[in-house]
Amino acid sequence: MKPDDITVYAGKAPFDKFTSLCTTVDKIHSEGLFHDSNPLHFSMPLILLQVSLATGLILLTKLLLKPLNQPIVVSQILGGIIFGPSFLGRNSWFISQLFPLRSFILIDIISSFGFMFYLFLVGLQMDLCLLKTINKKTFALGFFSVAVPMLLTLTCTYVIMSAINLESKIALSLPVVSQIESVLAFPSIAYFLTELKIINSEFARIALASSMISGMFGVCVVTLTLTFLGHETPGGKQIFLSTIFISIVVGVVIAFVIRPVVFYIIRRNPMGEPLKETYVIVLFVAVLVSGFCCQAAGLNIFYGPFVLGITIPPGPPVGSVITEKLECITTWIFMPLYLVKNGLLIDIFAVKFQNYLAVQFITLVAAFGKFLGAFMISFYCNMPLRDAMALGLVMNVQGVIELDMFQMMERNKKIDNEAFVIMCISIVIVMGAITPMIKYLFDPSRRYMVYKRRTVMHLRPDSELRILVCIHDQENVPTIINLLEALNPSKRSPLSIYLLHLIELVGRANPLLITHKLTKRPSSKASPSEPIVNAFRYYEHSNHGLVTVFPFTSISLCKTMHDDVCSLALDKRTSLIIIPFYKDIHANGAMGSHKKTIRILNNNVLDKAPCSIAILVDHGNQKTTRPILTTWSSYRVVVLFLGGADDWEALALGARMAGHPNISLTVIRFLENESVTSGNEEERKLDSEVVSEFRLSMAGNYHVMYIEEVVTDGTGTISVIRSMENSYELILVGRRHDRRSPLISGLVDWNEQVELGAIGEVLTSADFLGNTTILVVQQQTNIVNDGNNNNMETFGEQNVVEDDAEDMPFHRKHVVFI
Repeated sequence: MKPDDITVYAGKAPFDKFTSLCTTVDKIHSEGLFHDSNPLHFSMPLILLQVSLATGLILLTKLLLKPLNQPIVVSQILGGIIFGPSFLGRNSWFISQLFPLRSFILIDIISSFGFMFYLFLVGLQMDLCLLKTINKKTFALGFFSVAVPMLLTLTCTYVIMSAINLESKIALSLPVVSQIESVLAFPSIAYFLTELKIINSEFARIALASSMISGMFGVCVVTLTLTFLGHETPGGKQIFLSTIFISIVVGVVIAFVIRPVVFYIIRRNPMGEPLKETYVIVLFVAVLVSGFCCQAAGLNIFYGPFVLGITIPPGPPVGSVITEKLECITTWIFMPLYLVKNGLLIDIFAVKFQNYLAVQFITLVAAFGKFLGAFMISFYCNMPLRDAMALGLVMNVQGVIELDMFQMMERNKKIDNEAFVIMCISIVIVMGAITPMIKYLFDPSRRYMVYKRRTVMHLRPDSELRILVCIHDQENVPTIINLLEALNPSKRSPLSIYLLHLIELVGRANPLLITHKLTKRPSSKASPSEPIVNAFRYYEHSNHGLVTVFPFTSISLCKTMHDDVCSLALDKRTSLIIIPFYKDIHANGAMGSHKKTIRILNNNVLDKAPCSIAILVDHGNQKTTRPILTTWSSYRVVVLFLGGADDWEALALGARMAGHPNISLTVIRFLENESVTSGNEEERKLDSEVVSEFRLSMAGNYHVMYIEEVVTDGTGTISVIRSMENSYELILVGRRHDRRSPLISGLVDWNEQVELGAIGEVLTSADFLGNTTILVVQQQTNIVNDGNNNNMETFGEQNVVEDDAEDMPFHRKHVVFI
């Protein structure tokens, strides 16, 4: 609490002549109305009513503005202003009874306490690993998002001060306003993107990385402003420099003393279990102690908790538990009181119109400069127009962090109170305008959209193949391990396997994503994921560095389980997701019990995955966790090629498998009879180019056979499939095909298992395939600027068995049904 705050508030209330603020000991708890005791005259019931009114009004404002697509920060600032002298505070009874001057100090203490924990949460949710994702493009985005608005605002400030005779206080405030309005706060953007539910998208990652760079430049600008502007008092600059030095010392102590303690707590906590309550209490106490130490050292009380939050690793087991316990009470109990305290100091009707126009013009120029700087760089980097515009608008996001920064500048006499009020109004105007525009430009359903191909087909031959493997129970493990071995890990192209054990959330527990550690010895803990993790641990060690496994466990609701799958695939940049079919298939083709949860998951992943997907249909006959490829002399794989992008991806998987010495690969291409064609010449041309590239890359590999089957309709296709009875251990096929194609005519009409496609359902329901495993493949669909011109980067330099063998055998059959 600063004396100026009390002076401003008292000037708006009927207490303009006061010398002290007092309260008596017997004015804490009220005896009640029935004892002729007015509860509003006592501190405890009054503060309870004030917190209730603050939370209730902000919540009501949020609900009223929801149809207008307004963010919560608009509701928070408007709620605070409504209580202030701009609206309800103009009534003398309202101020004297509900927000009397004697309660202002208690409001300030409680709101400061809440804001301290709020900044701790802000720091806790900042992932420093994001610095690793910064490249030249994001650096340029961040730099120009600050440089362009600062250049424009300083120029306009000079012009305004030269052309208009402004009040001295406003004239001195404009240069500072132009600087602080040009900087960005990373936490505000992160919170805003979380509110829009697009924080896991690649668009958000670009925005966060860029805003982190902008934030660093902003910190430098604010520091220089505080250092070289003002400090009229003797020794002011020396005091400020000593404060910077103490801040660095405190940060180093927190990073190198408290952070190791936090990691010690993580090691002591049982793996896969929530953080113990004792450890949570210790961390809460550390927040209070860090605030006390900063205040004792002459620093801002909020600095220590914020730095402490940054040093604690986000996510489970520490970050997620602390966020869960603090976020609700901090956001909806403490912070409304903090915002109401600010609103009590804002009187929009006391602002002179000329001053308003000058400051508001600078804030709007800064907003335009941020948009222009981000838009130009992102569009230059070939980002789609709508996304580039949305990114430019996101860079204008402001929140509570900016509000506190404005207050800091006012308290340090860098800006006038009128300028502070206008900048608060500007937050409401800018955020209220850009949020609906961002929601219009960027569809949240595209949050897993990526800007590059993430498929096996487009993967370079000498790069690692990253696969996300989803498992529901131990029955899926043997077949999946065998499939991974068939993908032929090698020194040239190793496998990185991200294992995700999916467990449905039951009860009222919160969703959890657990990261496991692979140890040299099998774990004996009774976690449901341990047997699965141990099986993959054995598989990793048996491949001597060719396979790396990163195990996770996801415990979440079935409706949101796909978010963990897609987010992990997006974060780890996988090229393929393998998910099991939701029904149990027996060797005789009978369908066993199934789970609706898995089907919901599969459909959501197929719609939203940021890479290719493969649905594994397992007959469940393999019991050992060791790959059977090492014991079989010939493991027979067939690719059914009808055409289309999904079949291209299936063919790419087959081409990779062809490099395994124990695999015999057969590719059966289905061709339309010349008398019956679908008329899609362009797609058939692309199919032929893909097949030609495949055959060229497989030349010299006698383990590969190519067959063409000519059919007239779906009946002929089924006949060819039936001729493969017990001939193969693995069948690869694409999920989607042209519905107009004669090759699947008559099969689409009765297709019930839509996640498998027409051919996949035929294979799954067939009783003649015996123990054959089926892999239904869908190529990546969620990609920006998709085009067929990039689809020919296919099978060049694939792994081929080195042998002096004859060329790949070629057979052509004509199967015609009339």
